[in-house]
Amino acid sequence: MTDTIASVTVIAVPVTPKTVWTFIHLVSASGIEGVGEATLTGQEQAVAAVAERCGGMVAGSPLGEASALFTRMPFGTLAEAAFSSGVMQAFRDLEARHQGISAAALLGGVQRAGIPVYANVNRRTLDRTPAGFAASAGDAVAAGHQAFKIAPFDGLSPDLSSADAKPLIAHGIARIEAVRDAIGPEKRLMVDCHWRFQTDWALAALDALKPVGLHWFECPVPDTEAMIPDLVRIRAAANRQGVLLAGLENAVLRRGFAPFLEARAYDVMMPDVKYAGGPDEMMRIAELFASAGVVFSPHNPSGPICHTHSLHICAALPDLAVLETQFDETPRFDTLVGNELPASEEGVTTIRDSGTGIGVTLDQTALDGLDTRVLWQSGRDA
Repeated sequence: MTDTIASVTVIAVPVTPKTVWTFIHLVSASGIEGVGEATLTGQEQAVAAVAERCGGMVAGSPLGEASALFTRMPFGTLAEAAFSSGVMQAFRDLEARHQGISAAALLGGVQRAGIPVYANVNRRTLDRTPAGFAASAGDAVAAGHQAFKIAPFDGLSPDLSSADAKPLIAHGIARIEAVRDAIGPEKRLMVDCHWRFQTDWALAALDALKPVGLHWFECPVPDTEAMIPDLVRIRAAANRQGVLLAGLENAVLRRGFAPFLEARAYDVMMPDVKYAGGPDEMMRIAELFASAGVVFSPHNPSGPICHTHSLHICAALPDLAVLETQFDETPRFDTLVGNELPASEEGVTTIRDSGTGIGVTLDQTALDGLDTRVLWQSGRDA
């Protein structure tokens, strides 16, 4: 008899005063488990509402029919994409465990032993002064990382006047310069702008940052089709300095990337397995990028389940630039999965040598020690 999904549970786990991770847990009729991540900061209830509306279509789904389940899932809003992508992660984890193979093997086979990663030190940097950013970057250097990302433009918004924006941009540049001094001239430095700029501000900031030698400049203006001409302009200015333009961390499915690929708006695109459609769609997106000559570098600054799915996707790809990883925001990144995550050495990590599925699962004892909330479970409100 074909095994089917028997239960669906969506949980929210507060891990720091500002961070909540959302996970989706599936159990098959035979008792096999799979887990995915649907973290959408500040929108946990929106994800729960999607689960209440659409979770019933997941229960009863037969294993081995990932494509059929994918076509039934909603991807209209980002909350829908988060829930649906989390389900697809958990479903493929469960299927791989059912077959006794790794998630990477299920996606086509392990293509690489080592996965290059860069350290996002932003969320662990509570001291937002230049010295605080430099200290965080220094800690990541001490841990062996070779590439680093920060988001230094606190308080900046495209709605501000240029007069109000100017000091905030200057403060951000001072933080970037401090980090460059801390990591030295050779290591890669990426800057995430979180869509805070007007186009002219972004161009001016790039010009001011030329001596810093950035590797990439990320999300300076909103990732909307209306902004594509501005993105093309910013990319050209960045490329003249030897800097890459990166973005599209919230794009959903291949169709979300298509107009930006056609316009050649970015050098680097950053699909996130939590929003882009799950593991199989990530593999299709990577193939699409390869055909278009665009760098595939997954967005991955959240919890350990997203991280582990991202590792398996990257391990199954023949070509990969670098994978984002959150650095030292909280020890719960490791304890929530029983301290089973492979370590990073000199900016390279791997998937676990043993285990099936994604190789880790949520540690119930660790969950019990936190204010874990069941947002939705098998068709009932928590």
